[in-house]
Amino acid sequence: MQLEPEVTKDVVTRLRRVQGQIAGIAQMLEDGRDCSDIVTQFSAASRALSRAGFKVVASGLRQCVTAEDAGEPSDMSREDLERLFLSLA
Repeated sequence: MQLEPEVTKDVVTRLRRVQGQIAGIAQMLEDGRDCSDIVTQFSAASRALSRAGFKVVASGLRQCVTAEDAGEPSDMSREDLERLFLSLA
């Protein structure tokens, strides 16, 4: 499955933000910041990473359905995409 260029760009942007969040969490730990602040940032980074993953799966599902509707073979079956989706849930 090849992602559409706009999806790839969006997911890469999201992942770079998550990288920044993770670096911020590491700094917070080193600085001895409050536990609740750190956990809040962990939660935000986790949600952002999940959203990026869901965007990839949604794009794959859309491509799979579009290919099937056009009578073309798709790279992944719906079952494969369902497993990917559930692995993120």
